[in-house]
Amino acid sequence: MPLVGSGLYSQTKEGNMSGEDKKAILANKFYEAFYRREWTGEPEPPVFTLSINDAYEVQDLVTRMRVNKGESVAGFKVGCTSRAIRSQFGLKEPINGRIFNPHVHKQGVELNWKDYGSCAIEPEMVLKIGRDLKGEGMSDDRLIEAIEWVSPGIEIHNFRFWFEPATSQELICSGGIHTGLVVGDAKVSPKELSFGNELFSVFKDGMPVTKGPASEIMGGPLNSLRWLVEFLTKKGMCLKKGSLVIPGSPVELVSIDRDTELRIEIERVGALVTNFKETKIVTQTESPES
Repeated sequence: MPLVGSGLYSQTKEGNMSGEDKKAILANKFYEAFYRREWTGEPEPPVFTLSINDAYEVQDLVTRMRVNKGESVAGFKVGCTSRAIRSQFGLKEPINGRIFNPHVHKQGVELNWKDYGSCAIEPEMVLKIGRDLKGEGMSDDRLIEAIEWVSPGIEIHNFRFWFEPATSQELICSGGIHTGLVVGDAKVSPKELSFGNELFSVFKDGMPVTKGPASEIMGGPLNSLRWLVEFLTKKGMCLKKGSLVIPGSPVELVSIDRDTELRIEIERVGALVTNFKETKIVTQTESPES
């Protein structure tokens, strides 16, 4: 349900608008854009005028609306963790956003790439958190002990920015342009992984597209997880047991603009194949079982 205040911009000049009104208007527009795959009206008020903290408040408002609509938070994503992604977006720092049910899919799902706005994907390690995490400066050992299992995953994006140029503020407001996640059946112990040397590879219709080592994710996915825990801690939150976390990708986003058999492989974690087809298919959207 849209927030009260969604019609304020047409009635009020930006210079006379309160910060709270601006955040409410942008939250409504990002909420609507997620479902409609298009921006309503002009790209305004200007998102670049928000502070980073304000942008996260907009994301929180969008989250509240999506939960009121009947969705639920399944976990968190960390984005812009590699040089490849930051270069692709022209950005300098990582961001985080929520993962939502019912947009978490099991292996074997077939997805219609036309259901997304400029569909693009990233290969991801999916971390299932086995205990609450809160605090700063956590050791690698403590983080590894808190991870229940690791699976291969495919993060799906609406790869579209509504404002030019792309900014961290817009990426944060949109929840990292995240729109879905496919989780593979393979589950491995985090103690079997280096969280640095594992090679991520992406294939489209059997042809290699891109690859990169886990070390490109902020020096390793555990650094990304640590950053997320510290971010939430500073907000008075914790990373809850049962959450799914995708800590980022070492490679650039890969566009899906036609029917494609997509395969991702992560060394020592496993492989995952998902078919993207331009058809109307009923998908299985429940969260992976523990």
